[in-house]
Formats: sequence, C-alpha cells, structure tokens
Amino acid sequence: MQKQRICFSISCWLLAVSCWLAVGCVSRPTDVTRTNSVPAIYPDYVGVTIPAGLAPLNFAMADDAFTAIDVEVRGSKGGTLHANGSYADFDVEEWHALTQQNKGGRLTVTVCAEKDGQWLQYQDFTIDVSTYTLEAPSITYRRIPPSYEIFSRMGIYERDLSTFDEKALLVNTQLPGTCVNCHTPNRTNADQYVYHMRGAHGGTVISRGEGDELVLPARNDTLGGSMVYAYWHPDGRYCAFSTNRTAQMFHLAKNKRIEVYDDESDVFVYDTESQTIIRDTLTMKEAWAENCPAFSHDGKWLYYVTAKRQTYPKDYDKQVYSLCRVAFDKETGHLASRVDTLLQASKDSIDGVPQSVTWPRPSYDGNYIMYTRVNWGYFSIWHPEADLWLLDLRTGKERPLTEINSPRAESLHEWSADSRWFLFTSRRDDGLYSRIYFSMIDDNGKATKPFMLPQRNPKVFYRELLDSYNTPMFKNKLTNKKI
Repeated sequence: MQKQRICFSISCWLLAVSCWLAVGCVSRPTDVTRTNSVPAIYPDYVGVTIPAGLAPLNFAMADDAFTAIDVEVRGSKGGTLHANGSYADFDVEEWHALTQQNKGGRLTVTVCAEKDGQWLQYQDFTIDVSTYTLEAPSITYRRIPPSYEIFSRMGIYERDLSTFDEKALLVNTQLPGTCVNCHTPNRTNADQYVYHMRGAHGGTVISRGEGDELVLPARNDTLGGSMVYAYWHPDGRYCAFSTNRTAQMFHLAKNKRIEVYDDESDVFVYDTESQTIIRDTLTMKEAWAENCPAFSHDGKWLYYVTAKRQTYPKDYDKQVYSLCRVAFDKETGHLASRVDTLLQASKDSIDGVPQSVTWPRPSYDGNYIMYTRVNWGYFSIWHPEADLWLLDLRTGKERPLTEINSPRAESLHEWSADSRWFLFTSRRDDGLYSRIYFSMIDDNGKATKPFMLPQRNPKVFYRELLDSYNTPMFKNKLTNKKI
C-alpha cells in the first residue's frame, strides 16, 4: 500500500507539472517570419530607462489577436533572460541579477509572437539601465474608484518596487463613512508623514517619527475649514497646509467631466512642537485663493499658488493661479513681509489662453521646480490639457516636459530623494483611470521616456483594475505595520 501511494503521488505531481507547462509555456518558435517593425507591446517599455533592482518589466503584445510570445533579453555587459507564454513573465531574482550586472549598460530585447498560427520576429528594442539607483524601495498611493457624492471603498496602499507585492496600509472600511486622503511623507521619510480621514469621525494624523503621533480634528474652527494639502519642512518640525472649502460641478460639454474648485482656500504653517497654527495675512488673503504649499529644498522658502477668487460656477474658467514664494524663518516659524511672483498666469499664456500653475514640487537638490499647467483652476487630474513643466531655478527658465507629456492629463508628481527619478500620474492609458509612471532627469535636465508601474500580468491587471492611483509618493523603507 505504501508503494502504491508513492506511485500515485508521483503520477499526480507529473500531471500537475505537465498541466502547468501546457498553460504557462509555449514551444520555442521555429518557423519564423521576420518583420521590419518594433513590436507594439503593453505596457510600452520600448526605449525606456530603468533603475537596477526594479520589478521585472513584464509585458504582452498590445494586440489581443496574438496568442503567444517568446522573449529573449541580453545584457550589453553580460547575462541573458528568456520567457515565453501568453505574456513575458520574467523571474524576479533573475531580472534583478541581470539589471544589476548591466547598470550603466543596455538590455536588448528580441520578441517573437504568434498570431493566426504564424510566428513573427520583430526588430529588437532596447532598455537602458541607469547608473542612478532608485533608493526608494517602495511607493505609497491612494487607490480610489470613480465616485462623486459618497465615499466608496478607498485606501492608502504601499507597493514594493522590487517585486509586485502590494499591501493596504489604511482602508476607509475600517471606519465606515470616511474618506482616506493624502498620505504625505517628509521627503520620502517613512517615519514622518501626515494623512487625513474625512467624515464625522475623521481627523488629521501627523506622525513625527518613532511612534510620536498627533491627531487633530478634521475641521479647525480657527481656520474655518480642514487641513488639506500638506508639505513638510525639511527639518520635520513644521508642516505647511492648505485649508480648502472644496466643491464640484459637472460639465455638459464634450471631453469635460468634472470641475473641482474651491469657494475658499488659504495657506498656513503648523508647528508640530508647539502644536500651534501660524497664520499670516500674506497667504490668507480674503479676496484671493492660496493653495498647494511646498517648502524649498533648504526650507528657506515657502512656495504656493494663488489666484484672484472668481464667482463659481459662472466664472470657473477665469480663475488662473500664479506661482509665488515667500521667505520662511525656521527659528521663529514666521514668513517674511514680501512675496515674489515666479510665474504669473496672466503673462504665461499659450495660444492666447492664460495658463494656471498648480502642484509645485521643488526638487530636493535645489535645481528645479516641477509643476502642472492647465487652462484654469488647480485640480488638474480632470483636465485633458494638463501637462508637466519644469522651472530651472539656476537659470530661471521654464519649459514643458514634452518628452513625457501626452494628450491626456499628467499631474500629481513627486521626486525621489536624490532628485534623479520622479513619478507622476497620467490618464494616457485609457483616458479614464490615472496610472503611475516613472521617469529620470538626466545630467542635461532632460527627462527619459516614462514607463508604467510594472505588474505581474499587466494587461489583465490594468484591465480589471477599476481604481485610479492618486497622490503617489516615494518612501525610503517598507512599512512593517499598518498606519
């Protein structure tokens, strides 16, 4: 009986393996027709630049008519990888070894794909492996489904960038009837962060590190509203916030869906040590809307956007924001008496349309400010014309990041700690959902071709994902507990 059980177990194991091979692998192509074109793959990883140690760039043929794919990857400094099946699924450890071996080099990718029983071999394409390592092991973001009047399921999630592992840090179903919002670390510092819970039992949570947390009321009567968009001072004592009374309206025009706007908004600084709100009339003008604060890399300046308040909803398209800055004294926590306007919306027009500036994000090396331009307002994720721009603080010159922009909305960008890499959200994939993309700034200030956040089976994953990614941020270490 024991001998029979062993034979039966071996037979089952062999059957399982053969089934796995039948489903997960295909035969290597033999009768191949060569083409003169580069393969159309999903996601589009042709010609991108990546950091070593990133999760594998798995991909499929963009055309669903292809039933099988065979891929070989060769490193310019050595090493090869092979994958085949319904999509290219590379082994994580082998991919890491190959990219580490080829830092500063190049990967050459050969793709054969089967369609209607015929194998086609495409022209090779390349992937550059940067010498600059992405120090952040993970990113955090909010995942949110389409919703307008009620808080459906949403949460703050963390994604391990070296693998495909994602985990929920905080989901609003833990406290029903709330909205989870804006998880903001201090320049990728996983121990210092702020996030909001909106609703009857909500509040603002500020973590100063080592378990030191402050929980503030969701609404502050002194401000007349809630703390909303946050940005840390580099020393970790101060945090700048906007306070917004936000509303929304729906468009009837083609290619326009929602307009998010503020009836009122101001900018202030919160002192986490004294637990006091530092108000200043410079950034809290009654007839003006101040928003989107951000400290400079050295903490000596507070950037923000400001616009003359209009009558909503009638004049929604006349509210255009300029980029300003004011000096900040960390010893006293106070602002200086003079405001500098860096980019003035009324002067910076494109084709006669004044351009509104929003979401300023200074690089941590002090070289740049990346921001979004839209035709009006500040809530750029619903604006198809939203593009990323770069202001060089060393020269004072600005330019659109044409090498990464698309005809659809780009926004919600953030820098890595060394200011070499940045991420942003874009609706370029399907026009409906925001996805996360990565790019690198090279030594000449040019951005590399962006690539989508890798997934194990990307075509299936993104087709089935009914959430948008929102406010993505780099983190300097993985979280070992829920927040």
